Amino acid sequence: MKIDVQQVKQRFGIIGNNAALNRAIDVALQVAPTDLSVLITGESGVGKETFPQIIHQNSPRKHGQYIAVNCGAIPEGTIDSELFGHEKGSFTGALADRKGYFEVADGGTIFLDEVGELPTPTQARLLRILETGEFIKVGSSKVQKTNVRIVAATNVNLVEAVRSGKFREDLYYRLSTVPIQVPSLRDRGDDIILLFRKFAGDCAEKYRMPSVRLNDDARNLLLSYRWPGNVRELKNVTERLSVIEETRDITAEVLKQYLPDLAMEKYPVLVKSDHEQKSFNSEREILYQVLFDMRKDVNDLKKLVHDIMGGNVNVPVVPVVPDETSVYAHAAHTHSIPPIHEDIQDTEEYEEEALSLEEVEKEMIRKALERHGGRRKNAAHDLKISERTLYRKIKEYNLE
Repeated sequence: MKIDVQQVKQRFGIIGNNAALNRAIDVALQVAPTDLSVLITGESGVGKETFPQIIHQNSPRKHGQYIAVNCGAIPEGTIDSELFGHEKGSFTGALADRKGYFEVADGGTIFLDEVGELPTPTQARLLRILETGEFIKVGSSKVQKTNVRIVAATNVNLVEAVRSGKFREDLYYRLSTVPIQVPSLRDRGDDIILLFRKFAGDCAEKYRMPSVRLNDDARNLLLSYRWPGNVRELKNVTERLSVIEETRDITAEVLKQYLPDLAMEKYPVLVKSDHEQKSFNSEREILYQVLFDMRKDVNDLKKLVHDIMGGNVNVPVVPVVPDETSVYAHAAHTHSIPPIHEDIQDTEEYEEEALSLEEVEKEMIRKALERHGGRRKNAAHDLKISERTLYRKIKEYNLE
């Protein structure tokens, strides 16, 4: 008997009637009885983790093990041991034999989240399992067999990753036998309102308070916002509104304060274009990134000041522009520059400023290494610097 999409949504708590969402669920149900590999794609926060469970629970393997693995959260040096197991003494700290996830989940399903983060040697091992069902533990020469259904998910463009040599082409085609695209929240129309009501109702029930309600303007704002964090971001915004706001009737002006992109409109220096936009885990990280990006500008400015003080640069008269939005505007809005006195001692001030920037840079590098589990290649890409520069900075700041 064919399982109804609405029944599945009710069972797994999926809210919405968007056609693309219904299509994704329908494809998951159709592929569930098979052993075909499935690749789930979609932006971060859209709910990709629900689809492997739908597939597993509606497959002949539903009584077997279901293991979800976040490939991006496991350090590169230990991921092979986690997935395939290891023999005692195979590396420092291997005090006993250990079964990997593929051995434990024999007869069941493994969900590989953020599969695009797998290191290249691990990709080769995974390809072997997909093709032959065979694997070798770390430190062993014995070939073992496993019968595992693999469902993978990613929020990165694997086609681009293949082109840039970061992901194996043969593994991509093996994983994406059946592709499932989960739509972004901004593309789901009125589902946004349904989800808001659901999250508001859940929060009201949990904390025993009246549910928040949106007026027409707030509803339109909710529908027009881009939702870069998708369903996860909508849930967080709804919960913050429910707990912080005393009034239960939410206007567009109130809602705007809880939407990061709109709340920061008056700070144009912090706003990036769509192709440069990246997600941050906290406001503190946003500040770190802005200061890190401005480091070169500050160094150039300091050099210019030194040149002016040395009389090497002629400073032109700059007219005042009333609607200037740059944070540096006030520095340029002057008609003349007073004479520079040789007895001005500015060295200490420059050293203080440079020191604070170095601390910011050190903190940014540390954060990037933490985000990528110590993987320097990924951290360097995130910081938009070369691996050699990152390695030098790690040595310089003693971050090893």
